[in-house]
Amino acid sequence: MQVTILVPNGKANLNSIAGPYEILKKANSYWEEQGRKSVMNINVAGSKAEIVLSSGIFSIHPAHINTIKKADLIIVPACAYTDVLVKDNAELIEWMREQYKNGAELSSICSGAFLLAATGLLEGKPCSTHWNLASDFRRLYPNVKLLPDRLITSEKGIYTNGGAFSFLNLMLFLVEKYFDRATAIYCSKVFQIDMERNSQSHFLIFETQKNHGDEMVSKAQQYIEDNMTEKISFEALAAQLAVSRRNFDRRFIKATGNTPVEYLQRVKVEAAKRVLEKGRKTVFEAMSEVGYTDDKAFREVFKKITGLSPLDYRAKYNKTVAIA
Repeated sequence: MQVTILVPNGKANLNSIAGPYEILKKANSYWEEQGRKSVMNINVAGSKAEIVLSSGIFSIHPAHINTIKKADLIIVPACAYTDVLVKDNAELIEWMREQYKNGAELSSICSGAFLLAATGLLEGKPCSTHWNLASDFRRLYPNVKLLPDRLITSEKGIYTNGGAFSFLNLMLFLVEKYFDRATAIYCSKVFQIDMERNSQSHFLIFETQKNHGDEMVSKAQQYIEDNMTEKISFEALAAQLAVSRRNFDRRFIKATGNTPVEYLQRVKVEAAKRVLEKGRKTVFEAMSEVGYTDDKAFREVFKKITGLSPLDYRAKYNKTVAIA
């Protein structure tokens, strides 16, 4: 796949250009070291032959975007928003619009969301950017669903993330998406990035619920996550952990805010969401993969937790389905 990191005209942020380049290159190298075929061809492109950054300290010599006929993933780095930013990057904006139309996925880092939004492709979609820029962003793009508290947003092949160095977590999200979980973990260790900050990781709500300090509940949570497709007896689990069922429930609710049954439902739904976001698997296949056998029960629980039916969720978040 062809990955293009853009260099906008203006005060682009060097870290959010070099950082993604290094992380994706490392992921690809690690993948090849396992004896597997290269996944990414990564380059840097813009509309000028030279872009000067950091008050003239650094300069980048990107390829011209016109030399890239077909991109699969485009990354827009952070850049200082000015009144002329959109005007000065009209060529890049149109190029992104056409590439997305032809199947490319788009991602923005921090204030790069301003350029991404200028394509019109974020209209009606969720978006994150630096919290300090929220007021200006809402003023300029009132039809975009700005979520400045979100670390990462994802909808139909468009990904955005918050400010500063949170782009590191976006890169791990993309590594896991295009390579696999093991490669993302490897990169998190090499670059010392805390994976738990990736809001698009498996079971995020459950990761945050584990900071409660109750070891018994932590063990119960891990058991549920590891055995979500099985029929779990919470009576037996409580006995295994040497507590009464009443005490088990009380401590579990206090620590997580959910009953054990609700917790299991959330684990299953999160896993089902991942299945629905990828490929062309049906709702029935997703349901089966997470251990549900009752179609009605699955649909009711799914909608209760996500606010969408499984079919609507699949249509909303699976780009392959959306453009089919």
